[in-house]
Amino acid sequence: MRFTIQVGAFSAIARAARYADRMQATGLDAYYFIDEDGLSKVRFDKFDTKAAARQRGLELQARGVIDGFYVVQPHIGEKPADGAKTLPIRLVQTARRFIGAPYRWGGTSQTDGFDCSGLTMTVYRLNGLELPRSARNQFLVGRSISRQELAAGDLVFFDTAGSGRITHVGIYSGKHQFIHAPGRGKSIRKASLSSEFFSSRYIGARRYR
Repeated sequence: MRFTIQVGAFSAIARAARYADRMQATGLDAYYFIDEDGLSKVRFDKFDTKAAARQRGLELQARGVIDGFYVVQPHIGEKPADGAKTLPIRLVQTARRFIGAPYRWGGTSQTDGFDCSGLTMTVYRLNGLELPRSARNQFLVGRSISRQELAAGDLVFFDTAGSGRITHVGIYSGKHQFIHAPGRGKSIRKASLSSEFFSSRYIGARRYR
């Protein structure tokens, strides 16, 4: 069982983003996401026990880093026991909640959109899997699968800059579609692997389960 600390729940995603930025500026590995109830929430760190999480929260509170906090073991924050069957579905369901929302990864301006590897890392983290921060490193640690083997929840990688390097990543959702953060100032959306743009820039796919 893994507990985490929640320090905010907001109706507006921009407020959650700013709060997460503040937490990251203090050195905390904070992230924000859209939960099933529609609220944008900010959480950080993982603990083996509720007591350890509470102690950490109280320490940060005493130092003035955070105000109130809530210790929670997220229902979407653990690998399900039958992960091989349900995890792919949960990954896609989590990713779909972000569609239409802008998302910034710490230190960017208010007009920046979801950074692609920040999206994939957050979606996987919310489902109990830790991925590296960058798209390139996510590509390196995953298990290689062919395009014909693609299944929901796999990550698909692209060279969108024509540089010969991994520059973009998305979450495959099935039927030749994937969910991704296309760039600064743009909202998260679905795209087709069969489109000329992405088909010609496709590098490969990786699986982490």
